[in-house]
Amino acid sequence: MVDKELSWRYAEDFAVEPPAIQAARRHALEVGIDPISPGVGAQIAVLAAASATHSILEIGTGTGVSGLWLLTGAPEATLTSLDREFEHQQLARTAFAEGAVPANRIRLITGRAAEVLPRMTDGAYDLVLVDGDPAELLDDVEHALRIVRRGGLVLVAHALWRGRVADPAQRDETVADYRALLATIAESTAVTATLSTSGDGLLQIVKTAE
Repeated sequence: MVDKELSWRYAEDFAVEPPAIQAARRHALEVGIDPISPGVGAQIAVLAAASATHSILEIGTGTGVSGLWLLTGAPEATLTSLDREFEHQQLARTAFAEGAVPANRIRLITGRAAEVLPRMTDGAYDLVLVDGDPAELLDDVEHALRIVRRGGLVLVAHALWRGRVADPAQRDETVADYRALLATIAESTAVTATLSTSGDGLLQIVKTAE
């Protein structure tokens, strides 16, 4: 029988992060942010490349780790990124500059997703990454599915929430919200979805109907 944990670690080590992303990851850990893993980063880069992404919305800028990975896959895309922490976004801005991302391809919005997302246009983005406040998860994904175009991607980071979602003994509110989201998406006829075990889990949703 294959050792699944060994395979998981091997897959994670397969992803090689460029120096700018390595630096952004160090900054994230220094300020207490849990960034996506290298394996998840490589996966979202592949998804962005395969879907011919031109416009990206990121909920949760952090220090720029996920944004840089997305733009690795879609270097000609524009990235709009939301975060409530201005200081984190300043670190992300530095990371984008170190990654040679043109400033005109980046738009950083400081504020709560709950206040910003309702003002965004339906179907305006090719790809939306949800990696914000877990307490706002369900609302964020609902808005993401409205904001993304038909045929576009919604990606939800940390979908297995530190390995707790799969453990029946774990019943805290955050775990319950992730389980509720996964159950709803699995039953929806308006999307096609899959759940990857890379890193902390990545829920991948394609919007197939309005």
